[in-house]
Amino acid sequence: MNSTINEWLSHPLVHTVWKIALVVVIFFIVRALGRKLIAGAFNRSIRASQARLKTLKSLTQNVFSYVLLFIVAMTILEILGFNLGPILAGAGVVGLAVGFGAQGLVSDVVTGFFLLLERQLEVGDYVTAGGVEGIVEELGFRTTLIRGFDGTLHYVPNRNIANVDNHSRGNMRALVDISIPAGQKLDESLAMVKEALENFSHPAIVSGPDVLGVESDDLATTTIRVIAKTDNMEQWAVEREIRQAIRQRYDAFSQPENE
Repeated sequence: MNSTINEWLSHPLVHTVWKIALVVVIFFIVRALGRKLIAGAFNRSIRASQARLKTLKSLTQNVFSYVLLFIVAMTILEILGFNLGPILAGAGVVGLAVGFGAQGLVSDVVTGFFLLLERQLEVGDYVTAGGVEGIVEELGFRTTLIRGFDGTLHYVPNRNIANVDNHSRGNMRALVDISIPAGQKLDESLAMVKEALENFSHPAIVSGPDVLGVESDDLATTTIRVIAKTDNMEQWAVEREIRQAIRQRYDAFSQPENE
């Protein structure tokens, strides 16, 4: 019985199976440890946004897994007795052919890498990129997902992003133009707008609002411009509040006449 077991264990095929099993076990252990170390390294970083750290961490872990998987595959082939020289040469030729056929994909990946490296985009930013305007929902090395203000989710290939207008870096400008009918006196209108905004406040306002004066004038209407600096992404709410304050002042001014 023992001799049979020894003969079975000494069989070359059994040795090969044990070697492959050992390589697979080592692969899972090294991959788990490596992914844990990578995650820990990114979690300790405090110099980048959470969205960027999450993206870079996922990318690094995937690259690590793919490289490790390639090494394991080559090791298993060597254990099975394959000559790796012709295999690697053939893989190089196939890779070259795929590279020529996937130039767009390569361009997407390279562009996505630099978009992340240079922090041109981050999740949650309000941007105009690739002919699309909206909020960045996801950054990838092949595509960038931008949610338009009408709710449409745009999948923008990174190679189409030739330039980025990031509206989320720094304070924003709230701009309100008030049209005054030609029959109304300009001095009274300016005084009324200034009075309406004299005590105006909003938690998102950084400075202003300021009444700049007449922006345009024609035979039909005169346009008075008001501006204010606001926190990022709050300019639209401030503009609505400014219009409402001016409207309420006009209504209060005209009420006695109607009575």
